[in-house]
Amino acid sequence: MPHDQPPLAMTMGDPAGIGPELALLAWRERRRGDAPFYLLAAPAHLSAVARQTGIEARIIETEPGLAASVIDRGLPVVPLEAPVEAEPGRPDARNAMATIESIARAVSAVRAGEARAVVTNPIAKAVLYEAGFRYPGHTEYLGDLAKAWGEPAFPVMMIWSEALAVVPVTIHIPLAEAPTALSVDLIVRTARVVDRDLRARFGIERPRLALAGLNPHAGEGGAMGREEITIIAPAIEILRAEGVDAVGPLPADTMFHANARARYDVALTMYHDQGLIPVKALAFDDGVNVTLGLPFVRTSPDHGTAFDIAGRGVANPASLIAAMKLADRLTR
Repeated sequence: MPHDQPPLAMTMGDPAGIGPELALLAWRERRRGDAPFYLLAAPAHLSAVARQTGIEARIIETEPGLAASVIDRGLPVVPLEAPVEAEPGRPDARNAMATIESIARAVSAVRAGEARAVVTNPIAKAVLYEAGFRYPGHTEYLGDLAKAWGEPAFPVMMIWSEALAVVPVTIHIPLAEAPTALSVDLIVRTARVVDRDLRARFGIERPRLALAGLNPHAGEGGAMGREEITIIAPAIEILRAEGVDAVGPLPADTMFHANARARYDVALTMYHDQGLIPVKALAFDDGVNVTLGLPFVRTSPDHGTAFDIAGRGVANPASLIAAMKLADRLTR
């Protein structure tokens, strides 16, 4: 079907990672009716990646408004201002400004109506930190960029797949800090965003939220920890009083099998790996990182930069393609 909406804005990610070749592959595997998109990148670098990986793709320098008209002839690329001098597999902090510019310009394009969603390729946070990047990761930087809309944002990371969707309440912090970072307020604020966006964007009339416990066996009535009693259960009581369909705290070791997953729409886990291990085990190739709580749609593949395979022509674009399809679905 023809698309009369703006294209998706795709970032290049770390230029030394697999992001550039994933973008080339996503264009090559594009089918009639798929949403048009453009890539914010350096055309010369992209051409070099295409030659090295053997990916046949014509690269067309363009602007956002023309992407849909040229995408059938080649990959639309909107050039960056910052220089890119990257060799696949060799991350370099000198490319950090281009990586950051790619993200910022994609968000600005959505705000200007030139794009309808942001699809990001993987970044290497350590490389950005070396260049002075002050955000813990993509999600937090996007939350800061969202301030341009004039409303405070509370970004929430959800890993979505057809098999399972999970939201970690605490995210990129050391495991030892997760219990002290957990609070009634953090759980309630996170769950409110999840409930609201599943209704508004995913079209789920009454989302079912399943909240995991923090400790083994969800604390075993206090014998293995009291966070379930003092933090998680009170948060669930508040949510239920507000009309949110929330259940728990549930033992995390029994809430991810097929029959259990059929009883909820999203699992809220208390720390990063508690949720990301099961979803990546079930949907590693087609899981999508989608940021809730923003005034715009942002999706991303659910994997990293994969420097170890960059430039070898073996990267799998399935997760990026799934991210594009989800961005299209959420903005139609």
